[in-house]
Amino acid sequence: MSSTGRIDITWYTYRVTWSAEDAEYVATCLELPSLSWLAGTQDEALRGMRDLVTETVANLDANGEPVPEPLSSRTYSGKFNLRVGEQLHRKLATEAAEEHLSLNQYVVRRLTNAS
Repeated sequence: MSSTGRIDITWYTYRVTWSAEDAEYVATCLELPSLSWLAGTQDEALRGMRDLVTETVANLDANGEPVPEPLSSRTYSGKFNLRVGEQLHRKLATEAAEEHLSLNQYVVRRLTNAS
């Protein structure tokens, strides 16, 4: 949030991609997934999306509804729990042992190499 306690819409996560179906660029905002904006250029799509996000955030705020926090300003602990089936758990534990790693180290390595 900004120093005034308001969310700066430039902190949101925007994406502009070509839509073959629409034959235009489509802009989206990850934090507000129900919104999109179509335009003939990438710049116009992003500009239209940012204007739409500004309007949407103002409307949410005016109606006392929660305004999504930008991903960029969220904090993460570095921990999350993941439930997997017994067979997958066994398989991962075996593979970790074969590489002389803890299960945690092994899974982190696998996730890092997957991206």
